[in-house]
Order: sequence, then structure tokens, then C-alpha cells
Amino acid sequence: MNYDPIFDKWHEECGVFGVFDRTVDVARYVYWGLFALQHRGQESAGIAITDGNEVALKKGMGLLTEAIKELPTLKSHMGTGHVRYSTTGSNNPRNIQPLVIHYQGGQIAVAHNGNLTNALGIRRQLEADGSIFQTTMDSEVIVNLIARSKADTQEERIADAARQIEGAFSLVITTNDSLVGVRDPQGFRPLCLGKTEHGYVLSSESCAFDAIKAEFIRDIDPGEMVIIDDRGVRSTIYAEPQKIDKKLCVFEYIYFARSDSKIDGQSVYETRLNMGRELYNETKYDADIVMSIPDSGTTAALGYARASGIPFAEGLIKNRYSGRTFIKPNQEERELAVRMKLNAMPEVVGGKRIVLIDDSIVRGTTSGLIVKMLKEAGAKEIYMCVSSPAIEYSCHYGIDTSVRKELIAATHTIEEIRDYIKADKLHYLSREGLCRAVSGVPEADLCFACFNGDYRVDVPTEQEEGVKYVLE
Repeated sequence: MNYDPIFDKWHEECGVFGVFDRTVDVARYVYWGLFALQHRGQESAGIAITDGNEVALKKGMGLLTEAIKELPTLKSHMGTGHVRYSTTGSNNPRNIQPLVIHYQGGQIAVAHNGNLTNALGIRRQLEADGSIFQTTMDSEVIVNLIARSKADTQEERIADAARQIEGAFSLVITTNDSLVGVRDPQGFRPLCLGKTEHGYVLSSESCAFDAIKAEFIRDIDPGEMVIIDDRGVRSTIYAEPQKIDKKLCVFEYIYFARSDSKIDGQSVYETRLNMGRELYNETKYDADIVMSIPDSGTTAALGYARASGIPFAEGLIKNRYSGRTFIKPNQEERELAVRMKLNAMPEVVGGKRIVLIDDSIVRGTTSGLIVKMLKEAGAKEIYMCVSSPAIEYSCHYGIDTSVRKELIAATHTIEEIRDYIKADKLHYLSREGLCRAVSGVPEADLCFACFNGDYRVDVPTEQEEGVKYVLE
């Protein structure tokens, strides 16, 4: 799963990227695009390119630079790429995307960002009908549905499959003659369209367009499928109208997306600055310095500092070369790991009343360790501010969170959480403040399920939470 036990963070599970261009080195363009999306997945990476007849695939475990040491060399004009954190399915080489299949209708390479909520039932039915699965990913359900579709064209087969799956999915697919992008009817996960000088690009985030000097055109709409080929870009709404109900994950703005991206027209950076301003408006704390837990709270901390006039300071220095840990450590090992990644500066925090900004608290383990570290370095008081409401419910739309009982806000009051992490004050941004911060996107178009349990697409029952749909 994609929970970081050291930093007590959720992680976005995947980034997808695709290119259609007959004038460039497609493999290199996909590589550069994935590099810009590395924050969305650090467990594995893959690139599939095609000339319409053959497919060349390179993939591996680890960061992009570790996973792909040599680019595929096939002369091609289409390609798709994927960087991954595991959600449904284990952190296993078999589960590296893109998934490439050859079937009666041709060949496809599929990159999937999201999590299907009805994958278990579909997979069981497919297996009962004789389908064979090679991975433990819900994404493989999609390729099986495409292969079994009776539709006439590959694009129609993809649309047919998309109408059968539920939950979160942004897909980038190469067929024999086109690059296809698909976004689920709720638009839980982002997907956008860009243009190169002689072709087109699909990406999870707009920041990746800058890496290849592509021009942002627009976001793909919920329930929309775009087909890119030598004729240009065509669009169709594949979803039934009554099922389209936009609900973009608000955590894209709070934490997941890169700050220099725009999602559904809203600047992520400006949104996070606004969150900091809203936190100040709700707290009006009198303090000596404003700090962040780097890097996820930094932009909101800048917003708080600007609104309050309290100086922003770097009192925690992050070791950017310590890598990511996937083990679940005991308390002593967790504290050592946090101290390896973060170091408090006594000359900055000593004797200070500190407003400390972070984007979220999942289990509370790391927040308490950081508060302890700062007080050991001489901090006088810690006023913890969180730039999101309290997380009380599991996410089933691509974040694959802990079971609900492991979320500290699901079982403790804010005062109990404050006491647990040993902060002097604790404040979560209100739902109203969050909506004001994301002012460019209507509140009705955002998903807040992890805060209020309002799931707009059926999810597993409480008893099924945290259970993988196949044996690992």
C-alpha cells in the first residue's frame, strides 16, 4: 500500500503520461514526462512505445532512473509511461505498468492511475469464464474487459470496458493506431491534454508538459475519452449522462499534486498559499516564527506567514537523499528514521513560539516525534496547524488508506490528538476554509469522502477495508 510509515503520509498511487508525435524521440519524451511526475510514484516505472505493429517495453522497480537505465530503441510515434505506488496489488515486479497485451483486436499498452471499487466482482466473473490473470492489480481487469469486448474498433472496446468499471481511473492507452485518454465519470483523478509542435501529449499533471516544452490545452472532462491519431484529436463522452458527477479528489490540491501544476484550471501553488491564509484567519496565533514540516507544508506555511506578518523560518532541515522506507518500523526505529530525514536547528527554534504547518495527520505517529524533536532543540511552544480537515474515513478511490480504525481522527477528538502529539495547540483547517482556498473549483465538484464519509461511488464494506482482492 502507499502509506509511508516514517512520515505518516498517504501517497498518490500513480502518474501516467503519453505521447503521439511522428517527429520526436517518443521514448525520450515519455521518460522526461515521467521524471516530472516522479512525485506520484516511486516504487516502479515503465515505458511502452509502438510503431503500430510492434511494442517495445522497458520497466523496472525503483525510481525512474533506477528502473529504466536504457530507453527502448524501436522507431515509434506513440508511447505511454507509468510511475507507481502500489495500491491494489502488491509492490511486485509483475505489477509494473504499462500492461501490454496482444489480442484478436490488435495490441494495446495500458497505464492506469486510480483504484477500481468493483474490481473484485468483475475479476471473479472473468476468472469463472476462463480468463487468466498474471498480476494482482485491478488494472488487469481493464485489459481483460477490452480484450473480451465485442465492439468493432479498439476505441469502442476501450469505451465498452470503461462503462463496466467503477471507481477512480485515468487511463492512457496506445492502440495500433492511436493514443487514447480516458477519465472516470467522477473525475476523481486528474488527466490533461497538451500539444507539442507536431503532436499531442496526455499527462496526469500539467507540470510534465513543461519538461518537454508542450503547451497545455485543457483538462479531460469526467466521463470523456479522447482519441489522438494522425487526424488530430477527437473526443467523445463514453459515460452514461446520469453517471457523470464530477468529484475531483481535493487532496490533489492539499498534497498530492506538484505545486507548479494546474488541475481543472486551479493553480495548486495558489491554493496552498490560500490554505495558509485561511489557517491564519481561523487561528490568529501570536507566535515568533512560522515553520513547515518540509516539504508538503511549506507553501501553506508561506501563506500563513504572509497573512500574519510572522516571519517564516526553516527550523527543520530535510535530508533529501535518505530515500523512502516501506517497512513498518517499531517506535524506536521510526524515531531514528525521522531523525535521519529531518533535523531541528536549535539556533532557529530555541526559545521560540512556533506555528508549525503540515498538510495532514494520518496516524499521528510522526507529528509527535517532530514536536518532541523541536522541543528538545529548545522550542518554547508548538502550535500545530494542519492545512486540511481531520481525516476520519478511508479513501477507496486511488489512495488505498489504512483501515478506518487506524486513522487517529476516526477514534480521537482534536484535544486527544493534541495531547497525543504533545503540541501546545492544534488546529485543522475547516471544510469552509478549504473550499475558500480552492475557490476556482466549485465545492460540488470536489470529493471530501476522507473527511466526511460521503462516498459517491459504492465502496467496500467496513469489513472488507484493507483486504486485497486476491491473495498476494
